[in-house]
Amino acid sequence: MSLAVAVTAALLAALTFAVAAVLQQAAAAAAPTTQSLHPRLLLSLLRQPLWLAGVGMAAASYVIQGVALAFGPLVLVMPLASTDLLFALPLVAWRQGRRLTPTETIGATCTAGGVAAFLAVLPSGEGTAVPGLADWVPLLIVVVALVAGLLAMGLRTPATVRTGAYAAAAGLLFALLDALTKGAAGLFRNEGLDALTHWEPYALIVVGITGLLLVQSSYQAGSLAISLPVIDTVEPVGSVLMGAAVFREPLATGWALAVQIVAGILAIAGIVILSRSELGEAEADSSATAQRA
Repeated sequence: MSLAVAVTAALLAALTFAVAAVLQQAAAAAAPTTQSLHPRLLLSLLRQPLWLAGVGMAAASYVIQGVALAFGPLVLVMPLASTDLLFALPLVAWRQGRRLTPTETIGATCTAGGVAAFLAVLPSGEGTAVPGLADWVPLLIVVVALVAGLLAMGLRTPATVRTGAYAAAAGLLFALLDALTKGAAGLFRNEGLDALTHWEPYALIVVGITGLLLVQSSYQAGSLAISLPVIDTVEPVGSVLMGAAVFREPLATGWALAVQIVAGILAIAGIVILSRSELGEAEADSSATAQRA
């Protein structure tokens, strides 16, 4: 019974997040391009009922995912919750008044299946509960450099590449957000409210708002068929690597590592397929039309 609840809740969380992403992308795509990467974009979206509904759905998906985790193990829930792409793309196609092509279905399945397989073989291990500042600094430098490079690339490239670049930057910040959340949770467990004297809780807020801005800029730039697969791939992979770097969590070895490599290749292949599909091009065209209007 518990596993049935966990599976149902995990899939419902994936569906809810898919609807949230579609609603947010629809609202963000209509925003002026001059607001991209600027706090004005978030202020503008806060006045959009459609976007607020998407945010509400995203919050609901996290609550439902929490229910799933209460009834089932992480290794079961997270791969199922990562299938949001399989729900989102049919909704995008429905918005365009057409069906997914077999190629687009293959692309979505490759990406969602690759991410799910990557998560399914994660090794268990606690690692370091509360890392020191010296553990964080190298990671923060690398993430900031990568995000800056991706944003610089996005500013100089066509809409399709720009969408992917902004999405990759958002995925990196979401992975960092996951790591900071784990660090802040450890501090609150060990020190209670004294955790507020540390930098992690405040970094959590800054990274969260910046990540939100980047993901909305990604939604604004082009198709959800490009941005969502990139985020869904970069965030879990980045989280695993950051967990190993900062919290000394174990990485997969042997056959599990081989599965993760194949899963990563599969997810990337799916992203490439979707980036070349008519679904992405149509969404990009409709976004550009809405922004000009």
